[in-house]
Amino acid sequence: MKFFISLITAFIGLCSVSYANYDLSYANYDLVIVGGNPGGIMAAISAARLGKSSVILERTNHIGGLPANGLGATDIATRGATTGLFTEFVERIKKYYIDKYGLNSKQAESCSDGYHFESSVAELIFEQMLADYKSKITILKMRQFDAEDKNVTVLNNHIINIRVVNRLNNQIEEFAGSVFIDATYEGDLGAAAKVPFRTGREGKEEFNEPGAGRVYKYWSGPEGDGSTFQGDNAVQAYNYRLCLTNYPLNRIQVTKPANYNRQEYISLIDDVLTGRYAGVAMQNITPEMQEENRKRVINGEQTNLPGSGWGMPKIVSMVTLPNEKADANNQHQAFISTDLPEENWPWPTSGWSWRDSFAKRLRDYTRGLLYFAQNDTELPVSFRNAALQWGYAKDEYIDNDHFPRQVYVREGRRLEGMYFFTSHDATTEIPNGRPPIHRQSITASHYALDSHAVRKREPGRVHLDGFVSYPSEVYTVPIGVLIPKKIDNLLMPVPVSGSHIGFSTLRMEPCWMAMGQAAGVAASQAIQTKVKMQHLNCKAIQNELLNQKVTLIYYKDVNTENPDFKMIQYMGLLGYLPNWEARLNDPVSKETLISWKKLSGLKINDAFAKLSRKDLLLKIYEKKYLN
Repeated sequence: MKFFISLITAFIGLCSVSYANYDLSYANYDLVIVGGNPGGIMAAISAARLGKSSVILERTNHIGGLPANGLGATDIATRGATTGLFTEFVERIKKYYIDKYGLNSKQAESCSDGYHFESSVAELIFEQMLADYKSKITILKMRQFDAEDKNVTVLNNHIINIRVVNRLNNQIEEFAGSVFIDATYEGDLGAAAKVPFRTGREGKEEFNEPGAGRVYKYWSGPEGDGSTFQGDNAVQAYNYRLCLTNYPLNRIQVTKPANYNRQEYISLIDDVLTGRYAGVAMQNITPEMQEENRKRVINGEQTNLPGSGWGMPKIVSMVTLPNEKADANNQHQAFISTDLPEENWPWPTSGWSWRDSFAKRLRDYTRGLLYFAQNDTELPVSFRNAALQWGYAKDEYIDNDHFPRQVYVREGRRLEGMYFFTSHDATTEIPNGRPPIHRQSITASHYALDSHAVRKREPGRVHLDGFVSYPSEVYTVPIGVLIPKKIDNLLMPVPVSGSHIGFSTLRMEPCWMAMGQAAGVAASQAIQTKVKMQHLNCKAIQNELLNQKVTLIYYKDVNTENPDFKMIQYMGLLGYLPNWEARLNDPVSKETLISWKKLSGLKINDAFAKLSRKDLLLKIYEKKYLN
């Protein structure tokens, strides 16, 4: 009785709070989504397909997150592993370039079947996808959520409402909904709701992961001296994914920023002269070879050391995009590039005032680096001239001086959920085998275990601390990574649950899109069935995801258009198809017959060996699993 009295008292207290300075004009929504990046967008779309309404609260004046801010070369290792709304996005990109420029155009070729795109095109496609459900999805830009207690009301592990600042008029607005989605790169909403989180790096002793803790590693090579594998509070570096062009009619010259500090970049001079870089080939390059290279470069020649870049590729890694543009990322083999390690460590848990200050610092640093490479007189003339071929694209970010509007936040808070993803979920010790198959999978995905540096260059080290990449295999992602343990109406498809190394493969936009799509479906089911997130029926969620052509487990020889796709996906997750190929038309071997009989518990006699694998699978599926 005391409990109910206290509950009613608390509710009355909430209702009696003065909201004199608040704008309460917005109606409740089924989903309140904080973050207009691809994860948040796909959550809204998948929920809208199930009849649920959403509001997307985006801090900037543009939706689309990083793909709309320079990340034009899609980070995915196996095309076809991640499907669903991500595939729809890719197909729309491809159609855009074909429709506008022609099937055999250079632009259509450069878009690489829709996986490479200009930032402005990505934003346009996201807007079109959202517009298809404009009756169900409300988009409010320039809305800022701050990770403070006062901005979220939680009662008995249930979020009642949240408060954001309208950056257009500085007024506070309140939003109530049935389900809340944290689609921020930083995990701000989850943190405000007191969901436990991690930042920094786990040591190797905690999960025995490759690359965990402090590591110095040649790019594509072995770990080097100084590697202790001890955990710390270091956060991998951020940068801006630049959109550059060498097409003179669309090129904007790089100018010197107001806060230019030449001393930050002078280490590049010796790197250019000696040809030094952080790639594995440096193991075979002697000091004598580097000095010989110095003489060659001073005499007007280019470096000839294998793997050493020249001009702009020395400091940025460029991937071709349509219309003579390039996605210019940090150069992974450089000791100095567009990443700015160390200085970003406070970002995940800082407020927006600090973040905005760092964003400006990073912008000035990046502009300064490009200017230095193109203009500093201590660099060889031929190097500067090569670098000068590149500039900002005139037709990108036209409201932001042709510079990306968002920092590439590779990793913020990692909110702890019902499942904690580590490197072991994405790797296998069995030759040609799969990583663990999660029966509660919400998507398949694939990218390397990949982290950028956490410290600037240090004397005598083969590379920057923490700049690592280790191979993985196509894996399954369990729904538990986006469900908190206690808050019962929150999903977190972007700041998902995992270790630093585990998160390093989940953090790619295709996977974020897929996890966002799953969050929209899960939220819809929670509303429909009136259950807490922790008690959701995963099979029902999977069924709807399959209806939306999401791949839950990847097979090389089966795609979403296969008429038996749904059955194959279910049977694969149950262990009937443990290899990379389903081989549906093959006859059933004796070993397979024994295995499937054991898995199903059905009476399967030798006569069934005359069936194809597909036909027997269908019989087992219909008999045991269909209902």
